[in-house]
Amino acid sequence: MKHPTPARSESIRAASTIRITKGRPLKHEDDFLAVEEPLEIKLSFGPAARRQTRSLAITMRTPGQDEALAMGFLFTEGLIGKAEDVLAMRHIGQALAPEAQDNILLVELAETAAIDFSSLSRHFYTSSSCGLCGKASIDMVRSVSCYFPRKGLPRAPAAVLHSLPQQLRQQQALFGETGGIHAAAAFTADGVLLGLCEDVGRHNALDKLIGKALAGGLVPLREQAVMLSGRLSFELVQKCVMAGVPILAAVGAPSSLAVELAEEYGMTLIGFLREGRFNIYCGAERIELD
Repeated sequence: MKHPTPARSESIRAASTIRITKGRPLKHEDDFLAVEEPLEIKLSFGPAARRQTRSLAITMRTPGQDEALAMGFLFTEGLIGKAEDVLAMRHIGQALAPEAQDNILLVELAETAAIDFSSLSRHFYTSSSCGLCGKASIDMVRSVSCYFPRKGLPRAPAAVLHSLPQQLRQQQALFGETGGIHAAAAFTADGVLLGLCEDVGRHNALDKLIGKALAGGLVPLREQAVMLSGRLSFELVQKCVMAGVPILAAVGAPSSLAVELAEEYGMTLIGFLREGRFNIYCGAERIELD
């Protein structure tokens, strides 16, 4: 299977390995690894006369598309409501080491974007495997949804859903090189790929996808289906709820809370979408069965 060529210098690094087969070392080879580095997101906000700069979040991510990641993160956490709330973004990392220079991103917000740090009850630290580390309670995760999907729409044929995993894999450039990275992709209801983002973090890949859509004026995503490469956890459903996604599918299993949230907001949730099968957990009216 041929994959698109990734930007290796930014997102992939080589590691020397000894390949073992049936207990015997064969030879020294280079193996390509997905890069994982911290990104600190800082906000500049407030009126010009009283401008403040504060650190908001640290996330472990694969470098590349940092601006989309920050945009999506701010939106899905309910800190901004539109792309125009962001005036500019730039890396301001210290040159202590070459790999650290791009690991601090300053986001300059419009004066009209209201940010009250005293109301934020947690410090945003996220690992590459968990988007909810530090959440004080489940009530704080239930962000106010910006958009709701249209009832029963769009409708997607089952045959289209069966085609999504293969399309996802074919376009995963970093996964093709490393075998160790997640993807989030947006499709039309008839199966046309609209965009795909990759990252070592499942929530980061989705934030990048939503951030690119927000910057491109495509949110709400009321006509699209989103496909994820891993399992369906609560925070991934919550991010799609914020963007108005009507159909969310993944190759893995959902959690109980993910199903509850999807059902609460009228989303179609599909798990185990692979090898010619899938489970519909809620919103079956959007799926046209053969």
